[in-house]
Amino acid sequence: MTTEPAHPEAGRSDIALGRRVVMRYRLPAGHPQPLTDVIGELVSLDPPTVRAADGQLVSVTTDRVVALKALGPRPIRIGEIRALEAAAAFGWPGIEHEWIDGWLLRAGNDYTHRANSAVPLGDHGIPADLTTETLLRIDDWYTLRGLPLRLALPDRLAPAPPGWTIERETVVLGIDIENFVLPQGPPMVRFAPTPEAAWLDMYQHSGENPDSTPVPEVLTAVHEGELAFAALGVPQPIAIGRGALTTAPDERRWIGVSCVAVAAEHRRHGLGSLICAELIRWGHDRGATHAYVQVEARNSGALALYRDMGFLDHHTYRYASPPE
Repeated sequence: MTTEPAHPEAGRSDIALGRRVVMRYRLPAGHPQPLTDVIGELVSLDPPTVRAADGQLVSVTTDRVVALKALGPRPIRIGEIRALEAAAAFGWPGIEHEWIDGWLLRAGNDYTHRANSAVPLGDHGIPADLTTETLLRIDDWYTLRGLPLRLALPDRLAPAPPGWTIERETVVLGIDIENFVLPQGPPMVRFAPTPEAAWLDMYQHSGENPDSTPVPEVLTAVHEGELAFAALGVPQPIAIGRGALTTAPDERRWIGVSCVAVAAEHRRHGLGSLICAELIRWGHDRGATHAYVQVEARNSGALALYRDMGFLDHHTYRYASPPE
């Protein structure tokens, strides 16, 4: 990074807002050293402004900026993974759920892996452990409901038991809504607290849903949160999505976007991005500060869509099942 005198163009950059950057800038006269650095999230280019790790906003005039450089994504802390996983689990808790030794067990008539798996969220800051006794209790809980034993294992929260089958790696992406351009004007989609028949019909036949016939009780379940089912087009929707507004244990409010589907003849016209943006605006209006999506790693098209919208990779999780 250069330390030469600031150039009039030094503060300008094509770096996207929300990226992790290092900004070197000139201090006012009288300081012991002429230059200093700040590392954090780029929140503005006019004037150049960086949010440091302690939350402080550092804003300087363009003529004082010596260099602005994008960095790789900052390391995600285990506590941040656990908090986001909790918000996501609350947004898709299944028809029935129960806590066992820091594991949140979810059951939903075997519709979707998310609604029928146990996730290690911990208990009052204590990480969830998977002792033999705990595993037996989890197994009994699912056996009583006629469901297979399945664990959802996010990065660094719990390892898979030896010899278990690992499948469906899923990428969790997040975005700070402050860095997202929200739609302006009246909403272009309809919102309902429950899915209409046309919404369910489109979701089932869109090709986006890898599971069988949708179970409304699973789709409409939320733990201490609020849901919105978005639809564009009447009478038959041409694009749909689901939003789940929940609060993580660290009090951060998240809007989770899922079930996004666009009719085949209307794809590649930005309708998927529109549905997502309107759901994020809906959540933001109700206090959400961040948004997340969960996308199977093999779904390159959806990953590209969300990354183009500004979502950043947060962590991954996968499902583990005992051997046959």
